[in-house]
Amino acid sequence: MATTVPLDHSSSDTSFFGHPRGLATLFFTEMWERFSYYGMRALLILFMVAPVANGGMGFGVPKAGAIYGLYTAMAYFSCLPGGWVADRLIGQRKAVLYGGILIILGELCLATPGDFVFYSGLVLLMAGTGLLKPNVSTIVGQLYTQGDPRRDSGFSIYYMGINIGALLSPLVCGWVAEKISWRLGFAVAGLGMLIGVVQYLLDGKRLGTAGLYPNKPEDPAEDRRQKQTALRSALGAVGVFALVGILGATGIIDVNPERISNALGVVLVIIAIVIFAWLLLGKGWTTEERKRSGAILVLFLGSAVFWSAFEQAGSSLNLFAERAVDRHIGSFVYPASWFQFVQPLLVILLAPVFAWLWLVMGNRQPSSPTKFTLGLVGAGLGFALLVPVAAHVGVSPWWLCGTYFIHTLGELCLSPVGLSSMTKLAPARLGGFVMGMWFFATAVGNYMAGKMASLYESMALPTLFGSVAIFALAAAVVMALLIRPTVKLMSGVK
Repeated sequence: MATTVPLDHSSSDTSFFGHPRGLATLFFTEMWERFSYYGMRALLILFMVAPVANGGMGFGVPKAGAIYGLYTAMAYFSCLPGGWVADRLIGQRKAVLYGGILIILGELCLATPGDFVFYSGLVLLMAGTGLLKPNVSTIVGQLYTQGDPRRDSGFSIYYMGINIGALLSPLVCGWVAEKISWRLGFAVAGLGMLIGVVQYLLDGKRLGTAGLYPNKPEDPAEDRRQKQTALRSALGAVGVFALVGILGATGIIDVNPERISNALGVVLVIIAIVIFAWLLLGKGWTTEERKRSGAILVLFLGSAVFWSAFEQAGSSLNLFAERAVDRHIGSFVYPASWFQFVQPLLVILLAPVFAWLWLVMGNRQPSSPTKFTLGLVGAGLGFALLVPVAAHVGVSPWWLCGTYFIHTLGELCLSPVGLSSMTKLAPARLGGFVMGMWFFATAVGNYMAGKMASLYESMALPTLFGSVAIFALAAAVVMALLIRPTVKLMSGVK
């Protein structure tokens, strides 16, 4: 059986800030992928609501919010099949490469005029993110042996690479898009991914055998059966999309973003129930694996709620920056998308502090569920801060920056810790799939964030922001009550 194994010398390799040298390769690959993603995300809803005369799509806020939520949710939801494809068929290394190529093509489509090309570009970006995002994170985990105390610290450093890309992209892509051309801004985002792919190919040798091979079943017949199932599933999915497209094009059914978005919500709930029923009740799992799947479920739900608040940075908070915040420095009006660099900047400044803190605390550091609780508190308090000024125009930018600061504290307690926890809790045979589950939680959160953003013009902003704050804080209380039971379910994973 061909299996994915970590670098043989990973425990002694300390050439990258005390971590394996391969971490640098993945650091820069993810940095440029996030440059591409956050560059286009900073522009997407603003581009869709911008008048056609100004180079935008001319969509209303409800439609733009539905498309934004649909795209961001599907980009992360596709991490689930992307992780499975890597686990069973092609390995994480090839999945990352193919995903990067699809992302480049998707950004080029967004840079090309035409509604059909626009939607095609979003589909390519969804598929590319699904292949790249979970699998590059899985390879990071494989650089470390079981029990290596550097793992959480390594994920924090890796997470800083994510935020360097997210820091640079709104400044560069936002300026180009809002001051020169929306579509040229998307082209610049595609250029960033091209740089990332080239770097990945040149430095891939530093990864050793990590992520190189898929995890195939011992039984050749079972291997063939799984591949046949995958092929039938893929053909079935393509058939469904084609049928819906044909029925919509001929006018037999009314296909619009709002209806698709509503249907996606039902699909996400059903899929989550089916997957966790399989992990918790299906045959072939050990008692320890079932317990850890229970812990994954708790972290999954907490993560989904957190991202439903946090990911409004690209939707409702982006619209708030454009329409309500005073963006003048003298006579200069800076782009609304520039606010998207605040959170990444704060992460870059604070991630080393958190990485140092977890290392210093060692076994005395808070458990993963406790860190998730703190993350949810940050998500709620960030929105609570905006409630007093939400109904005003000409709001000081420091209010929005304050929200992003509180959100970032919550993010650093939850996101890198969640990535690390998934690599430790996942059964070895389902490493990529469980990482896909982590991003599936992000998909659910992004979907809810898009639905909330679609209410931007139909609900009073203090009510909207206050509701988000109460939702996140209530979830924090529930998570706090589940800390001890979840730690027990983790079966010794720290």
